[in-house]
Amino acid sequence: MGARILIADDDDLVRNAIEKILTMFDYEVVAVEGGKKVLETFNDDFDVIVLDINMPDLDGFQTLEGLNRKKCDIPVLFLTGAGSMDYAVKAINLGAYDFLTKPIDDIEMFHVKIKRAIEKRNFVQHEKDYKQNLESEVREKTKELAGKNVLLKKYSHQLENATVQVMSTLQTALEEKDEYTAGHTRRVTEYALLLGGVIELSEEDMLVLERASRFHDIGKLAIDLSCIQKPGKLTAEEWALIKKHPEIGANIIQPLEFTKRERLIILHHHERLDGNGYPEGIGGDDLDILTRIITIADSYDAMTSLRNYRRNLSTVDAVVELRRCAVTQFDPDLVEAFAGAIISH
Repeated sequence: MGARILIADDDDLVRNAIEKILTMFDYEVVAVEGGKKVLETFNDDFDVIVLDINMPDLDGFQTLEGLNRKKCDIPVLFLTGAGSMDYAVKAINLGAYDFLTKPIDDIEMFHVKIKRAIEKRNFVQHEKDYKQNLESEVREKTKELAGKNVLLKKYSHQLENATVQVMSTLQTALEEKDEYTAGHTRRVTEYALLLGGVIELSEEDMLVLERASRFHDIGKLAIDLSCIQKPGKLTAEEWALIKKHPEIGANIIQPLEFTKRERLIILHHHERLDGNGYPEGIGGDDLDILTRIITIADSYDAMTSLRNYRRNLSTVDAVVELRRCAVTQFDPDLVEAFAGAIISH
């Protein structure tokens, strides 16, 4: 069987005649006597609907309005013997596809109009199927990409952690060569995170603070160990070399895209609030709050750790020194927050 056609006409003779003609062209036909029956019978399996205009229960126009309310996209052809212009305009405004005149004198023309309506239906159906398939494919691709993004983020996170671990191992290896600096990075990280927790930094800031603390002296990997371990006073040349370690450290981690903020903190961890630090001589609000935290943690550990060139200070004495240097070297608010935390720690 070919396409399915639903026809409605209250005249039995006309309805039967049209049904026979359509069946002759190998169409499957369902014939009903009125508009109400059309609204009850139609479904997406039909390819064309043929409506008589003048029917007693619902006329053709009312039936088409009902089909439109049900969002029917099947082509509708009006069957009428009253070919007035008013009918034509009203039908077109309602979305009718074409007109068929009765009695049907030209069977070939009648068939051509039916075939065109079927072609329109096939086009609409193919377009609908294409859109549905496309939407389904887009949903599947979106789901697939979301899954890949999760894996990519997971892999990226693992890669970041592995990189941090390797660099931390190098840093630890450097410190272990000198009994006076062993554990310095670990303690600075602990002090910095202690202060970060007291002032309630965000989770993201705490992660950056931890990384920057762990890498703050990584530039010393490129400094001659004899300068770092020298028991006496450094010469001007040796001091100039030591002062390069913030820049060297920043350059070491520069290729790591995920450490952009950490790089600046490492570069500035020997700057002072009054702008008299190195290497860039910046201060005040130009210093990241995380830089100001590490500066305090780094200085406190340097003062309280045993060094080969001086005695270490007690916690109380080191806090006194931090407070003495507040405003000029350190952020006074952060010094007080740190003092309260470290004394009660």
